[in-house]
Amino acid sequence: MLSLTIDGKKVEAEAGWSLLDTARQHGIDIPTLCYHEAVEPFGACRLCVVELKQGNNSRLVASCVYPAEEGLEVFTSSEKVNSVRRWILEMLLSECPASREIREMAGQYGVNTTRFEVKDPEEQCILCGLCVRACAQVVGANAISTVGRGAQKEIGSPYLVPGEDCVACGTCVTVCPTGAMGARFERVRGVPSVIMARPGK
Repeated sequence: MLSLTIDGKKVEAEAGWSLLDTARQHGIDIPTLCYHEAVEPFGACRLCVVELKQGNNSRLVASCVYPAEEGLEVFTSSEKVNSVRRWILEMLLSECPASREIREMAGQYGVNTTRFEVKDPEEQCILCGLCVRACAQVVGANAISTVGRGAQKEIGSPYLVPGEDCVACGTCVTVCPTGAMGARFERVRGVPSVIMARPGK
């Protein structure tokens, strides 16, 4: 077992645990959006950022992908951490203002407005890719992908053409942290092919 400190509390972690795993095992809350225990962590949203202190130096890391290490001193809600989270949430308010989940989470940090440009008032997706990873790693269907680049990037079926790979299981809707997949599920689903057995076969 590894021994480290989180928010002044001595805790233990098993080898291979991330800082997020460790915190949750000890009842310490760290907010996440792109993380789900069913898929490999990716560190896309950075909302799970924590502060590591070593002497007079400190740095911020994404707790979902940073491994627990012997002797680490971790802070999950320092002013530096909360400042970064407020900035991230303010950006998310501009990128997906229609998401009730994002508005509620932002409100918990006192972020109710954004200084950044709102391009689409109806957007809910934060492009975290959680639905893509769940479809590939959990379902094995690979029916969802990230399409386009830069400002044109979006989540949808490959080439934005609904295909037969989707099995309509709803996993993508279940893991989506902002409710976005519920609104675009039909654009991905397509019509699964059905093989009918001949009489007597």
